[in-house]
Amino acid sequence: MSELPKPEITELNAPYWTALGEGRLLFQACACGRRWLPPRRECPACLRDDRWAWQEASGRGTLVSWVVYHTAYHPAFAGRTPYNVAIVALEEGPHLITNIDAPNADLRGDMPVRLAVAEENGVALARFRPA
Repeated sequence: MSELPKPEITELNAPYWTALGEGRLLFQACACGRRWLPPRRECPACLRDDRWAWQEASGRGTLVSWVVYHTAYHPAFAGRTPYNVAIVALEEGPHLITNIDAPNADLRGDMPVRLAVAEENGVALARFRPA
């Protein structure tokens, strides 16, 4: 089995990854009211790059959608099929692509979920569990 791919940590996204390592989830929020993930330099609403800051998420969210993969498209995932890839809407608004730590048959739309940071290959990852 091959090693899991690691994220590219940059100056921009380092606060996100550092917080996950501490068991916390951060998102970006602009003074105009927009909140988002993944990290980017400018607000996707007002396009300003000088009015946003990192904020800590509550860790609560809702399962919006998911897919269950039965084929591994990377060798590192070969022993993990079937696995889910989900979109979770955080209570604060941003959406996050993640996994739900639950049997795939138990997943349902609008299911309340909570953050469950998991470490894999030395990297803390934002995962979720049913609330």
